[in-house]
Amino acid sequence: MKNSMAVGVDIGGSHITAALVDLEDRSIIEGTWHRERVNGKGTAEEIIDAWAAVIKDVAVGLDAANLVIGIGVPGPFNYEEGISLMKNQDKYDTLYGLNVKELLAARLNTSPKNIQFINDAGCFLQGEGFSGAARDFKSAIGLTLGTGLGSAIYDGHQSKDADRWCAPFKDSIAEDYISTRWFIKRYAAISGRTVKDVKALTEMMGEDARIAGIFEEFGTNLGEFLVPFIQQEKPEVVVLGGNIANAAALFTPAVYKVLDSNNIHVPLRVAMLGESAAVIGAASLWFGEIVSA
Repeated sequence: MKNSMAVGVDIGGSHITAALVDLEDRSIIEGTWHRERVNGKGTAEEIIDAWAAVIKDVAVGLDAANLVIGIGVPGPFNYEEGISLMKNQDKYDTLYGLNVKELLAARLNTSPKNIQFINDAGCFLQGEGFSGAARDFKSAIGLTLGTGLGSAIYDGHQSKDADRWCAPFKDSIAEDYISTRWFIKRYAAISGRTVKDVKALTEMMGEDARIAGIFEEFGTNLGEFLVPFIQQEKPEVVVLGGNIANAAALFTPAVYKVLDSNNIHVPLRVAMLGESAAVIGAASLWFGEIVSA
């Protein structure tokens, strides 16, 4: 096996996505992408078997004993030891207390030493730092702007969940002001009309001039949220991902205005890798260990 290859895996509550990643090229190897639904409420054996089947499919023809795997998985989880601590979350309860690393290694006929885990919330930024929007920076903050608010920090080597969604903000928490539901609620308050999502709002801009003001207000909220975050973490760049980031041009001027007024001059970058980010990020855990081997 070429020693620059690693399997990257993204575990969701109801799915698994995996691909073979070339760590020298920092890209997914064409034809290896595989995504399958998983019954998160199944038995431990069913879940491990489902995960192993996808990983085997991605790595077909490769030497299992030398295969290395990086896995992004939701918390709570003991990432170092590979033990699931998820409980009463309506997903993967049957894995609670089990050593997932050892169980998965046994199914894959490889050593537990060949499997590493990372928090899935930091995996998006891990990928963007390795080969995407934050590649040329030594540190970063990453935000996923969508149904909820995800946040992560990157130190140039590994990302971790910043867990800022619930940070006190205005009269509530950050996620109430920086999410799709804020847009829906705000537009309903202004117009009395209900929209499905942020994309729908962008498509209506030509017929309702008030929408531009909503994006500006959102940008102001985002800027005010970022000020203490940036002051604390001192990143070289802020990476914006998630569906709302597709409309970044409509709200980033307001973000910059807030940052500038606080003497903060950190660039904002829109994520480049899409859903590949988490898979590449997970695989990149092995970069320093096998590319130079």
